Amino acid sequence: MEQDIQIIFRSQKENSSKITQMSVKERMERVMRIDSYLKNEKNLSRLHEALYNDLRKPEVEVIATEVGIVQAQINHLKKNLHKWNRDHRVATPLPLLGTRSYIRYEPKGVVLILSPWNFPLNLSLVPLVYALAAGNTIILKPSEISSHTSAYLKKMISELFRWDEVAVVEGDVSVATRLLEMPFDHIFFTGSPRVGKIVMGKAADHLSSVTLELGGKSPAIIDETANIPQITRRLAWAKSVNCGQTCVTPDYVIIHESKKREFIEEFRSAITELYNRYGSGTENSPDYCRIISKYHFMRLNSLYKDALEKGASLITGGNFEEEDLFISPTLLDGISEEMDIMQEEIFGPLLPVITYNERLEVSDIISKNPNPLMLYIASSKKKNIKFFMDGNPAGGTVINDYMLGYSNPNLPFGGVSNSGIGKSLGFHCFMEFSNKRSVIHRRWGSLGMIYPPYNSHVLWLVKTLYKWM
Repeated sequence: MEQDIQIIFRSQKENSSKITQMSVKERMERVMRIDSYLKNEKNLSRLHEALYNDLRKPEVEVIATEVGIVQAQINHLKKNLHKWNRDHRVATPLPLLGTRSYIRYEPKGVVLILSPWNFPLNLSLVPLVYALAAGNTIILKPSEISSHTSAYLKKMISELFRWDEVAVVEGDVSVATRLLEMPFDHIFFTGSPRVGKIVMGKAADHLSSVTLELGGKSPAIIDETANIPQITRRLAWAKSVNCGQTCVTPDYVIIHESKKREFIEEFRSAITELYNRYGSGTENSPDYCRIISKYHFMRLNSLYKDALEKGASLITGGNFEEEDLFISPTLLDGISEEMDIMQEEIFGPLLPVITYNERLEVSDIISKNPNPLMLYIASSKKKNIKFFMDGNPAGGTVINDYMLGYSNPNLPFGGVSNSGIGKSLGFHCFMEFSNKRSVIHRRWGSLGMIYPPYNSHVLWLVKTLYKWM
């Protein structure tokens, strides 16, 4: 495998200059190969099977959270790539009269994409199509945990591209470690802050630029003015989709004390409506996913037991079936900051509930963890929304809904500090895979009047010029 990685990397490096010079039309032709592949019913059927085997993912979620998002980003590229790839003129200050200035977006070269297991198609192909559109060669290392989808990706990419253009390398942590020893021009990683630090450290050895899409504890604030029946149903779905294994899912609820009882009742009702309408149990719902592996199941079980041992109480849910990797949507009360469940991202269907009475309490609770990827605010009061926004930095914010932060390609997606570096989606993702070259083109005139020999007149000219800068 080590030899294969070196051969692939060298081949892509040698081919990079040729790929760099491709026209926008040629780049989009490559992107559209992926679009056509995913629209083929036979290929789509195999993908459904792979994602079902990995996560028990229902067909609707395959389309809504995997394939549909990739195709939406490709459509956005089709509409905008020509515009993005043009030289972008910028203003020229008076002392540079006779020149014109512009920014040229150029490919970075050979890029590495390390994708996670929770949305294994979406979070592999979205950065990949933008890296292609920017004119790079690419090595994709999908997660070995979602092994069926990783195999699907390898087959797809090998059918669509030469390996000196795009290649999929499968394997465990040792393969990822070997890849990170190569001098990539850019690394795009999606995963946990813990692993993100390792990736950043390895990238520093070669001064490779990085995009880190991480996670963290995204709070869901619900104030005293929120529409509880409406917002609770939305939150119950957001916490349950993909069995809570989503970086943008609400990690814990901070709710006004006066709304807690109504919230609990509505949450129970929403889960029943969504996953147990006919009384056969959430575990028998064809619409509810499973935990990805036994390791992750045991991690979540440990968080749950630790919370109960330290004084938390179960509100609803709490069903764990190890053999089936099933965990029901679970609400926990009596939460304190020393519990493990408040010290790390949950990444599962467990939802701690914390109450507050005064707005300042909310910021005190959130500040005990690093800045989150998403901040959710449920309120009908503008002053409260502004207060919560101003006092709590986050990568993104959604007001009166959930899970929408990754849905608009016109908005940058990404974290801040511990929850991520760099942004993705739309033009922002295109820029991540591009070198922003600055160009100043002299068309007439010069700065010869300030060349040596220096005298009082030259000094006066220099002072005057810089007044106009």
